[in-house]
Amino acid sequence: MNVNTAYVTKRGKTAMTVLSSFNEKEEIIPEGYSVEYGGTYCRLIISSGESALNTIDLTEDLLTKELEVTSQLNVKGFLGVTLYDHEGNVFGTLCVMDRDRREFSANDKDYLKSMAEVLSHVIHLDQTQFSLGFLNVPIIPITKGISVISIQGIIDDSRASKITHDVLAYGTRNDADCFIIDLSGLVILDGVFPDVLSDLAASLQLMGIDIILTGVTPEIAKYEGNNRSLQSPSIIKTATLESALEHIGFYLIEK
Repeated sequence: MNVNTAYVTKRGKTAMTVLSSFNEKEEIIPEGYSVEYGGTYCRLIISSGESALNTIDLTEDLLTKELEVTSQLNVKGFLGVTLYDHEGNVFGTLCVMDRDRREFSANDKDYLKSMAEVLSHVIHLDQTQFSLGFLNVPIIPITKGISVISIQGIIDDSRASKITHDVLAYGTRNDADCFIIDLSGLVILDGVFPDVLSDLAASLQLMGIDIILTGVTPEIAKYEGNNRSLQSPSIIKTATLESALEHIGFYLIEK
């Protein structure tokens, strides 16, 4: 669009923060730049009925000329559109600006909105990846040497590596004797049983750590049936977490 600066902001509780920026000739908007929400162009963009702000000269526009940020940045030509996430919630804004006066056309605005739609999918993928980070490997210690591992969600390659690293490191660090691996929250994607579970089981056995599998659903059993590592006689299988605990001598008693 032949402008000096383009940037993406994220709306926080009280401020707008620049997540990413491109400055061709001079740096006008640095990444990390943050402004209180009430004094930003972003507020005007988001609150606009068109979810956009288009002005030839920020220093002359009635809506923007009195804003403190206008005198700070000393820019004129500006076009910005609202950036939504995949759920339709306001994420932030996508903006372009220039030192000189610029008259952006309707086609320019449509183009920027199209770019914002593409970015919404990128944001969705990024947020999904971020959320999966929290689906790491909940390891719940029961007593000395005995812990429960809850495997949840979809296991991709990066998460598989994290599961292996976290569990083996935990087992070594805590001198584990037995892991109860609960699969009730596991999601089978595209009919492929995650190899990481059989590899993990084999590694734990080499370390002398006993394994009890629980929460094996019919869907999991269908794909896991031919997996030799998990069919080892040394791996005990129980229907529920309670029965797994009973197997090693723990009983739940209601007071």
